[in-house]
Amino acid sequence: MSEREPILFCWSGGKDSAMALYTLLQQGEYRVAALLTTVTEGYERISMHGVRRELLQRQSESVGLPLHEVRIPPECVNPTYEARMEEALRFHYEKGVRKVAFGDIFLEDLRAYREKNLARIGMRAIFPIWKRDTRELIQFFHAQGFRSVAACIDGKILPRQFAGRELDAAFFDALPPGVDPCGENGEFHTFVFDGPIFKSPIRFRTGEVVERNSFLFCDLLPVEEAQK
Repeated sequence: MSEREPILFCWSGGKDSAMALYTLLQQGEYRVAALLTTVTEGYERISMHGVRRELLQRQSESVGLPLHEVRIPPECVNPTYEARMEEALRFHYEKGVRKVAFGDIFLEDLRAYREKNLARIGMRAIFPIWKRDTRELIQFFHAQGFRSVAACIDGKILPRQFAGRELDAAFFDALPPGVDPCGENGEFHTFVFDGPIFKSPIRFRTGEVVERNSFLFCDLLPVEEAQK
């Protein structure tokens, strides 16, 4: 049997990443060489989502895949982001990786942006859950036993009490009209802590909610083994 093609997976730590990774692993066509995640320097948190780096590392350990952190400065401008991402991609290109998978669902401009940047260095993008209906995806997410919490919400769209809530049936029932069930338009970002891709759940507790530039971040605090 021929060896499976290596692929990088762009991992945000959230539910869409989890569903895309699960789908990719189920297909069995690729071998995931590493999870690629941007981490904001100084804050030591997943960029955009605001989740602590320690929880990201625990996700990687539980999934059983290597983690490659791409470190970017706060308020990172596009040229800096693209340069640091390209450096990471070239590192894996030299090791024979030619494809990168993403958890995007329907944002055409974002897909085009990713494809253009990858093409520049001879790589291709794969989108395992592209154009899936987002309501169906959430049903799939729960049916497979995944669990997640809203780590970050857009305070202009969702009230404060959504920050830190688990994405259960009550969460979706309470979403205002027009909000995408997967938060694909940036309404909310999540942290996935359990599901079929994990060897064991990621233990954490919710901390304070902090507002930055109209976004509300719920601090998720790692729970140590002795506290479980």
